[in-house]
Amino acid sequence: MKLGIVGLPNVGKSTLFNALTKADAQSANYPFCTIEPNVGMVSVPDERLEVLGEMYHTQKITPATIEFVDIAGLVKGASKGEGLGNKFLSHIREVDAIIHVVRCFDDPNIIHVEGKVNPTRDIETINLELIFADIESLEKQIARVEKLARSGDKVAKEQFAVFTLALEQLKKGLPARSLNLSDDERKILHDAFLITAKPTLYVANISQEQITAPADENISAVRKIAKDENAEYIEICANLEAELAELPPDEFEEYKTEFGIKESGLNKLIKASYSLLGLISYLTAGEKEVRAWTIKKGTKAPQAAGVIHSDFERGFIKAEVVSYGTLVAYGGFNQAKEAGKVRMEGKDYVVEDGDVMLFRFNV
Repeated sequence: MKLGIVGLPNVGKSTLFNALTKADAQSANYPFCTIEPNVGMVSVPDERLEVLGEMYHTQKITPATIEFVDIAGLVKGASKGEGLGNKFLSHIREVDAIIHVVRCFDDPNIIHVEGKVNPTRDIETINLELIFADIESLEKQIARVEKLARSGDKVAKEQFAVFTLALEQLKKGLPARSLNLSDDERKILHDAFLITAKPTLYVANISQEQITAPADENISAVRKIAKDENAEYIEICANLEAELAELPPDEFEEYKTEFGIKESGLNKLIKASYSLLGLISYLTAGEKEVRAWTIKKGTKAPQAAGVIHSDFERGFIKAEVVSYGTLVAYGGFNQAKEAGKVRMEGKDYVVEDGDVMLFRFNV
């Protein structure tokens, strides 16, 4: 699963990417510093793993991971090939969800491509370019399904209805994700592969001073746009997080204690990104390894087992399941089992986040 970090040039995309991955992606004070996308795998913070690691005296802890892609900054006219538009659009089509970084801080030392910080205008600039690209793509798809729909094809009729609705929304200057659709309609729209239908998280990139100050008009504007578009929202000071990411673990813990911080902004961002993709983790635990396994919400037990190995899914019999909280409360799997808290679940069981699982299979 990939998340693409996008935004206008010089809004802090690469700074945020560096903080997330510590990969030292190039970051500089001029447009198009990022040309080819930088890619980094990031561990999903999960305090449950450390607890289970101590409980089982495990040799290895393996967290879940997600992939972040730092995509080149976009400018007006990208849908027509301006700047790095063609590359930008091809790269953003490949990701599963979008992290849209919006500059909300003023700094005379950092150039803004439009000359002045204005989050509403900046979001509109990017959204309109993506909308233009989606309109072009959708009009071609509608022309194709309309002929089939007229011939009586049931699937084509459903596609034509949803695609037409989406096109009307796009022509209003609104992204496809802002449509209020049923689950079935959303599945149909997914087949159109529209950029503006991708799950989106707006990241308001703020200054250190803005962290403790009341929300100003820039921050409030981003919050409102996210709400109106059915998108997610988070605030982060990318520059501060990049500095904190460079601290040794002990110094970072001291910093958190001194300022009363429970969790870093980066951890919140990573968790929000994981959730944005509709992902959860189930856990396996033992002396050799404690591990988080990534699955989509709604995954059933055999398919969850298949994430470990295809043989587990093919020969699935049952799964022994206990929730993380129950396991910790009873001090171990065997203790929870003796107390009757470990359940035997079959093929129709929908796995929950934090389930600790042991699979039984035969091949």
